[in-house]
Amino acid sequence: QVQLVESAGGLVQAGGSLRLSCAASGRSFSNSIMGWFRQAPGKEREFVASISRSGGITNYADSVKGRFTISRDNAKNTVYLQMNSLKPEDTAVYFCAAGPYSRVWDYWGQGTQVTVSS
Repeated sequence: QVQLVESAGGLVQAGGSLRLSCAASGRSFSNSIMGWFRQAPGKEREFVASISRSGGITNYADSVKGRFTISRDNAKNTVYLQMNSLKPEDTAVYFCAAGPYSRVWDYWGQGTQVTVSS
């Protein structure tokens, strides 16, 4: 069992930066693939980024490549999403997720709102 709690998001101007964190409880964090997803109003939830158990392998959606960075600290049971050069189209509720394998997501956080103003 893994419980995930995202940090507060926020309001940022276009071009700005924001870092999200997701704290996990439970013994399975270091054995879990971690990911970030987002859902904009009226749209389906979409993949943003994922990171392997050791942190050595990361994957990103094309829309965020070069701007977002996912990382993890297994000693702190925390995964991060550093978001730079934010755009209004990045506005969404952001969710962290955990799973045993790539593309299998068993646990979800409650979500945190990120709003980028133009």
